[in-house]
Order: sequence, then structure tokens, then C-alpha cells
Amino acid sequence: MSENSPDKLAIREVRLGATRAEGGTREVSYVIGGDRGLPFCGNDAGRRLVALEICDDPAIWPPVVRNYVGDLVNNPEDWAQAAERRYGADLVRLNFTSTKKRGFNAFADIASTTERVLEATTRPLIIEGSNDPQVDSEVFRRCGEAGEGERLLLGTAEADRYRSVAAAALAYGHLVIAQSPIDVNLAKQLNILLRETGVPEDRIVIDPYTGALGYGFEYSYSVMERIRLAAIAGDDDLAMPMISAPTDTLSIREVREAAPEEQDAMAVAWEFYTAYSAFVAGASVVCVRHPLTVERLKKVLEA
Repeated sequence: MSENSPDKLAIREVRLGATRAEGGTREVSYVIGGDRGLPFCGNDAGRRLVALEICDDPAIWPPVVRNYVGDLVNNPEDWAQAAERRYGADLVRLNFTSTKKRGFNAFADIASTTERVLEATTRPLIIEGSNDPQVDSEVFRRCGEAGEGERLLLGTAEADRYRSVAAAALAYGHLVIAQSPIDVNLAKQLNILLRETGVPEDRIVIDPYTGALGYGFEYSYSVMERIRLAAIAGDDDLAMPMISAPTDTLSIREVREAAPEEQDAMAVAWEFYTAYSAFVAGASVVCVRHPLTVERLKKVLEA
């Protein structure tokens, strides 16, 4: 197939999760990517998915979410199950926030939490570590081993801390989120570094980093669009699907200072418009934290 063939995929296909037939235990796995052009222009056949973020230690989680979901925040497996069955999320993103506060002392629970969340859900799982390279080396080893065969999406790898994520992905058959600070060239460079370590190109998902709408998202949007345009033009180093996690949206002033009776509506409005704009910019997966945002995004995508 020639480079200019109309049948050539601009965006590489990546499979998230593994069913029993594929060596895992998920009831469904998703193929993202596979697009040939710009989003919503009739030639982008790729799937768009909504992930609900949960965590194992809610102390640093947005209060608006803690108040809405109640006691679920104290039990990751119940929270994960609700994300799928009650709130309709396509994916669950498990944040090991315990490692940000307890560091190495949180290691004992990493594997068991991963196993319990996998048992409680049927959908593919995304896992986020501590963002500390020394801590994450052990975090990803433990959760990677606990989820071996499940094709977890592990994140995040950055230019100065990608080896531990890549090592776990290679050892246990998982995928990697490659996050760069809103820069096309840095996104490309990180993809090259990951491939040089041995991570297959069909196991890399780009995260160009996403700020909240009105708080830097406009620049994120332009970078995501440029990444997609570069891939369409034939840049193979940028031809991976994108994930967007505008989760800092729930910490902005407009949400924090909203009246109690208006806080959920304010949080969902800001998160929804940021997340949907990320889809328009080219993201295949968006991650949100308020359950009502999931429902609103799913309705719009179905329409």
C-alpha cells in the first residue's frame, strides 16, 4: 500500500484491554486510532471513549467529586464497578494517589488494589502512578505484574522518566501513555525514545497534556491539532492515537468558589466543554472525574 493510498491509516490502531480470547479477563477490548483524517470530518473511523478516573486515596481528590460519590471514595473496587455499571464509563482510570503521600510505604497495597479493581470491572483499565521516577519503578512493576495479560494502559511516561513505565510494559505486555508538555517536537521525541527502548509503536498512546478550558487549553488544542495534521501528512513518529486528561478542570476557581447548590453543575460544565473540545482536537480517549460528565459526553457522542 503506497504512502498516498486513500486506504492508508493516518493514525495507527492500538488495542486497549484483552478479552479471555486475547489472554486477559476483560469482557471487551477496544481498538482506538485507525483514523484517516481530521476528527468529525467523515473519514475518521476511530472509536472515541470516555474514562472515569478514580483513586486509592481520596485525600487529594477534588471535593466536588468526593461529595458526589460519597462512600465510594473509600473503596476503589466499588468505585470502579460504579464507574462502569452506574455511570456508564467505557474505561476506568485508577490513580495511585496513595503513592504521592506515602511514597514507598504504599507499595504493599499496589498489587492487591490492582487485582481487586480488575475483578470488580469488565472494562480495560488505565493506571496512573505517582509521577516520581524512583517510586514509579516499583509501582509499575507491581501493578504490571498483577495485571499481566490485561493490556493495561500505564502512565505516564515523560522524557525524563519513561524507563520504568516502558520496562513494566515490556515485561508484562502492557501499553504506555507518552506525555509531553504541550509541544509537538517533544511528543515526537518521546515516542522515538520509547520505541528505542523496545516499546512497539502499536502500544503507545500520546498525551500532549491538557489544561482546563480558559486555563491553557487553547494552546493544548492547537498542539493536538498539529499532531494530528503531522500524522495525516505522513509523520510516522506522531501517528499514534491521543488521550486527554483535563482533570485539573475541577480545581479551577470557578468550580471551587461556586455555591454549594451549583457546584456539581459548574464542575460538569467546565469538564464537559474541555473534554469534548479535546475530542474535536483529535483525542481518542478523554478522562474525566465527575460521574455526570461521563453521561453528558456519552450522549453527545452517540448523537
